[in-house]
Amino acid sequence: MSVRAPLTVSQVNELVRMTLDSSKMFSSIAVIGEISNLKVHFASGHIYFSLKDEDSVLKCVMFRPHAIKLQFAADNGMKVIAKGRLTVFPRDGQYQLYAESMEPDGLGSRYLAFEQLKNKLALEGLFDEKRKKKLPAMPKRIGVITSASGAAFQDILNILKRRYPIGEVLLYPASVQGGDAPSTLIGGVKWFSQHREVADVLIIGRGGGSFEDLNAFNDERLARAIADCPIPVISAVGHETDFTICDFVSDMRAPTPSAAAELAAPSADMLANTVSSCKERMEASLSGKIDKLSDRVRYCAENRMLSSPLEAINEKETLFLHKKELFHVSAERYLKDRQLKLGNFAEKLEVLSPLSVLKRGYAAVFDAENKVVSSVQNIQNGEILSMQFADGRTKVQVLQSEREDTFSE
Repeated sequence: MSVRAPLTVSQVNELVRMTLDSSKMFSSIAVIGEISNLKVHFASGHIYFSLKDEDSVLKCVMFRPHAIKLQFAADNGMKVIAKGRLTVFPRDGQYQLYAESMEPDGLGSRYLAFEQLKNKLALEGLFDEKRKKKLPAMPKRIGVITSASGAAFQDILNILKRRYPIGEVLLYPASVQGGDAPSTLIGGVKWFSQHREVADVLIIGRGGGSFEDLNAFNDERLARAIADCPIPVISAVGHETDFTICDFVSDMRAPTPSAAAELAAPSADMLANTVSSCKERMEASLSGKIDKLSDRVRYCAENRMLSSPLEAINEKETLFLHKKELFHVSAERYLKDRQLKLGNFAEKLEVLSPLSVLKRGYAAVFDAENKVVSSVQNIQNGEILSMQFADGRTKVQVLQSEREDTFSE
């Protein structure tokens, strides 16, 4: 029995790596488990994580070329299916899964990416109604971003020609499916944004298809280009039951491309009815004004002041002179009556006047403070008093005062 030479640790790890790498079983394997210990190295773009179940843990790594292709944001606690190859990193001596793709278990990665992006943009306010622009009532030019060969453009063109023949349609041909579709759609939105004078409203969309077929309209860069577009945008992607990120961020969502054409421009019949209604209202308004002016003309024709101004003026003058004469008569009568009453008041005042009493031989007595003395009791012997007569005043000295209980003439 021969004894083999001992192997170094590095040799053992290398042998295990070579064994795993040469095994078809481990060269392409799918593992289902729950993500834990997730670490994203932003500098390198590599993702390091573990997959675990109730009993075990498997270390995993996804390098940048594969990581950038993920359609969703991986997170701890998420149950996923990772596909790749199982091998050993000789330096650490630990085997791990080198994941090349990954998708959520039970939910498509595209749909999960759709939900994650929708929530992200909603939190940023890109779906808010207050930031959405109103569609023009009568656009001169309608821009369309879609496939030139698709049925959607023909439907839009036919409806606009029938409903709104005065409007011009400008197509920006774009891919609506495939890897290059988002870039061409974004190019269309940015071209119209830079040449905003060429269109008053935009329609972006395509016909129906599977969720994967419509995925170009779930691109984040496209959503932000639409949000920044100064021209109102109508999203018309798929059928009525289909929804994309483009629908939420646009200023208006149409269930189909045909419906988008109807929203973008008014109906020619509706415009004709509106014009007819305006015409009727204008005619009624003008007719009413003409009737009012006719009534004023008839009034002027029947008015004597306008038809015979001199005769009317003479008549007014005669009436004025008559009223003037009546006013003078009335004024003279009023003045005479006032003068008579004034004379009666003067006579009464004359009778009641103190001067009249003084003229009859009476006098008014005043003390030194020029106050009227009305009683002998208020006079002191030797006091100097003033006596007012009708024709003047004199001063007297009281020698003696006597009070009489009764007055006799």
